[in-house]
Parts: sequence; C-alpha cells; structure tokens
Amino acid sequence: MTRISQISLGVTDDKRAGEFWRQALGYVRRPPRYAGDDWIVLEPPPGVSGSAIAMDVSESPAERFPRIHLDLTADDRDLNEEVDRLVALGARRVDWPHYPTDADPEPPGTRLRYVVLADTEGNVFCVEEGAR
Repeated sequence: MTRISQISLGVTDDKRAGEFWRQALGYVRRPPRYAGDDWIVLEPPPGVSGSAIAMDVSESPAERFPRIHLDLTADDRDLNEEVDRLVALGARRVDWPHYPTDADPEPPGTRLRYVVLADTEGNVFCVEEGAR
C-alpha cells in the first residue's frame, strides 16, 4: 500500500516559506541527505505523526482556487486565536467566495467552521476549528 510521505509546495522564496510553515506547524527541518542537498524539507518532530512538507522553488504563480490545498486543524486552540497566530507569522486572510451562506442544515455543533488563508507565497490553505 502506498502513503503520502511528502507534500511539495511551489514557492518562490523557499527560505521564507520554510520558516512560515516550520513555525505554523511546529515542524523541524530535515537534515541534508547528501552533500549539496539544500532542499528545505520540514517534518514533524520525533514521535509526532504527519507528512513532510518540501519547498519546491517554482516560477508558477499561486492559484486563486487551487485544485489541491492543505487543511489544518486548530486542535484544542480557538479557531480565531489560531488564525490570528498564523496571520502574525505572515499568512494573510483570503476573500473566499465559497463560505456557506445558507442556514446551517446540520445539527448544532456538527459542521466545522473554517477560515481560508494564504501562506507567505500565496498558497491557499484552510484552518478548521478543532474538537474542543
């Protein structure tokens, strides 16, 4: 069976993006695997599960409505506090036209709230409220 071992994000400034995602996720930089290996690859700290994230230098612009994006969970932190923390690290709020506008048809407390942000490179991602 296969699994996702690494997610590569297209970025123009790998150092800036790497520092943002390192602080956002609490990840650590993977040591170089060979002489001259200057890829910025972040991975969960020892004992924590999750996929690594690599900064793939690219000249392609970030998409406004990407076909693939990351979904983060605020875990035990308040959603608004987590969004404020990520914005302080360099993320920006995205004017997202696809937030639900109708009355919530789900029972109270069953639909997750989320906020759409973009990282320092314009890559869109979501932050969901966690189970509290």
